[in-house]
Amino acid sequence: MTKSQQLFERRRKAVANGVGVFNTATVREAYGATIIDEDGRELIDFAGGIGVVNAGHCPPEVVAAVREQAGKYLHTSFNVVTYEPYVALCEQLAEILPHGESSKAMLVSTGAEAVENAIKIARQATKRQAVLCYTGAYHGRTMMAMTLTSKVGYKLHCGPFAPEVYRLPFPNYYRYGGGRSYAEYVEFELKRLRESAYNVVDPDSLAAIILEPVQGEGGFYPVPPEYLEGLRRFCDEHGIILIMDEVQSGFGRTGQWAAWQNYGVTPDISTYAKSLGSGLPIAAVVGRAEVMDAAAPGTIGGTYIGSPLCCAAALATIDLIKKHDLNARANRIGEQITRRLKSMQANYPAIGDVRGLGAMIGFELVRDGDPRRADAELCAKIIRGCAERGLILLSAGTFKNVIRILTPLVISDELLTRGLDIIEEELAKAL
Repeated sequence: MTKSQQLFERRRKAVANGVGVFNTATVREAYGATIIDEDGRELIDFAGGIGVVNAGHCPPEVVAAVREQAGKYLHTSFNVVTYEPYVALCEQLAEILPHGESSKAMLVSTGAEAVENAIKIARQATKRQAVLCYTGAYHGRTMMAMTLTSKVGYKLHCGPFAPEVYRLPFPNYYRYGGGRSYAEYVEFELKRLRESAYNVVDPDSLAAIILEPVQGEGGFYPVPPEYLEGLRRFCDEHGIILIMDEVQSGFGRTGQWAAWQNYGVTPDISTYAKSLGSGLPIAAVVGRAEVMDAAAPGTIGGTYIGSPLCCAAALATIDLIKKHDLNARANRIGEQITRRLKSMQANYPAIGDVRGLGAMIGFELVRDGDPRRADAELCAKIIRGCAERGLILLSAGTFKNVIRILTPLVISDELLTRGLDIIEEELAKAL
């Protein structure tokens, strides 16, 4: 039995079954876009810890910042004793993610916490209760976040769920376009949004509408720009807070600090986590100052609101992204991946769609070229084959038929090409 197999056997005996196994790889150490498993085998990382290590595994600048902070103090709770790294990080977030003329931020530990607090802020700012979300959405696994999350499989037997949450279909043109032109489809979905005021929920009772500009777990669907513009107008007309969940799409992944910056549509509130801290648990809620300040003192936050270690990691990560211009690097990586996948699509009709934004790219596997016939079996087969070849991949999508690529943005062109070669070879083999 290999060391990796031994570790999995220990896991089986000690860890609750409800903790998912998305890939059978193990790790002994990691750097850049490479993971070294328990048996010393080098693996190419196309998963990035589910989009957490945009700046790479163990970037030296981040490791050094964490070590330095660890020698000063580990925890005081920002509620009890104010510390400079928290304030400095909020200043940085307000600078790189401006929400209008004046922005403010707050820090927590996870993306789900960020979403929960964003909803609380929106409710206090509007004095309303209802929230509108979308099919295909993933916003976390705590109670409100899990209610907002669309996929039934993520919340089996976990109810009852939070009340006053309503849902509309996400404007997924590839799957639901139904022969209409792109413009016709977007107008149809905007009409559905406007009609929701009559048949879904009274907009005067809506505190917020929340969506991912690029759906992550839902299948890497970017929202159509015209739809997002129409959604912004709808929120403005009815005094609704527009929340954009950027937990997976933020910090360089889409070629900007946030995906919404690619659209020119500014939310009232946005949420971040994952690659903000290069692997340390930190998340943020950023928004228009007057909206953020609507929350009464003591109503948002918690004990671990922005650990000083995690703040140090996040500040170093932001500096690293700026220094190496990883936003621009993401666009170059995305172009390379897209070109290669489009070339595969021309040869293999099983690839029904290639899509994404920046370096947040996915390809959807279907039967007979039919968007409504998801091929989850082929998706799983390719991922298993790639794993055997030392390439770590993850699936996505409501029907588990999308392969997503979330490689660290520091990956070399050579390693990226090698990973794409493996995907193409395993796709050919599987078919």
